[in-house]
Amino acid sequence: MIEAIIFDLGGVLVNLDVDRCKKAFVEDVGYRNIGELLDASHQKGFYSDLEQGLISDEEFRRRILAGAEPRPGVTDADCSKENAVDHAMWALLTGVDAYKIELLRELGKKYDLYLLSNNNGISMVRCRQLFAEAGLPMDSIFRKQFLSYRMKLLKPSVEIYRRVVSEIGIAPEKMLFIDDSRTNIDVASSAGINVLFYPQGSDLKTALYTRLEELEKC
Repeated sequence: MIEAIIFDLGGVLVNLDVDRCKKAFVEDVGYRNIGELLDASHQKGFYSDLEQGLISDEEFRRRILAGAEPRPGVTDADCSKENAVDHAMWALLTGVDAYKIELLRELGKKYDLYLLSNNNGISMVRCRQLFAEAGLPMDSIFRKQFLSYRMKLLKPSVEIYRRVVSEIGIAPEKMLFIDDSRTNIDVASSAGINVLFYPQGSDLKTALYTRLEELEKC
């Protein structure tokens, strides 16, 4: 029987718009090489280092701004430059569907809910805002948030799944992990965790309850 459900964040609960994010980096920050750091499926280079906790938020901003073209009327001492970097990152995160908020409320009555996300401190500020604006603060619904930059581990390393299993403290076969990456799903499955692949934009509620029903029959 499933006791714990573990959600990926971006692409599963929070909707993403990679093109909007790239546009913001180019137009608002002046950083034209964002395609070398971000694509539709994952982060690369020092963006990945940020999400693994290998560099700080401040160092990430510094590297972005060091590679950015000058913006008219903005001096090196202007804090709006750092704000522009943060807002460009936030442009990736477009919102949380209302039905997913209600789904989490329903599931929280029966299951322990967790997050497992490749993420960073800058983006998490906006993620928390989105959940609060939707009326469901993240700390009120998730028993624990496993975040890559705090754990110093990234999906799809098997170590991150083993850590999650250890810290939750129940058998992996009593867990269900939902992610929009097949690679992440495959590695989680190899660690003994039940999985659900979620294509972005599809009906999460139907897919999740169907999978739970399948697992209850096992």
